[in-house]
Amino acid sequence: MNTLYDITADSLSGAPIKLDQYKGQVLLIVNTASKCGFTPQYQGLEAIYQQFKDQGAVVLGFPCNQFGAQEPGQADEIGAFCQKNYGVTFPLFAKIDVNGSNAHPLFTKLKKDAPGILGTEAIKWNFTKFLIRKDGSVYKRYAPATKPEELAADIAKLLAE
Repeated sequence: MNTLYDITADSLSGAPIKLDQYKGQVLLIVNTASKCGFTPQYQGLEAIYQQFKDQGAVVLGFPCNQFGAQEPGQADEIGAFCQKNYGVTFPLFAKIDVNGSNAHPLFTKLKKDAPGILGTEAIKWNFTKFLIRKDGSVYKRYAPATKPEELAADIAKLLAE
């Protein structure tokens, strides 16, 4: 595996999605959860998606149940929750692990390319965000507490490159 475009991930409905379909776009990749203190960030993620989707940016949400069992639902429950409570229209993927031996290859690559504070690769909590340049390289990793709207300037900058 050389780039994130070589990776496939299952959509929330279970269909395999090759990430190469996002080549040339700015990506905001986030591990999400429906029962987390940061769950209201779905609203900000959707706002960012709406603000930038016609300019070539997309938000990709990856539900994860590794932190405090805060994403216990099945795919249909996750999708319904996100749509009903936050109006989510950006792509959501099947529930994955982001840490450990069963970590999804996408998050293994993202953590390697953009280690967290003190160089640790592990993701510490839900709503860790990775902003990806149009060429597929990681621009920056953001902490869960960073609100999606705080990324707008960085997204605009990458879209202009």
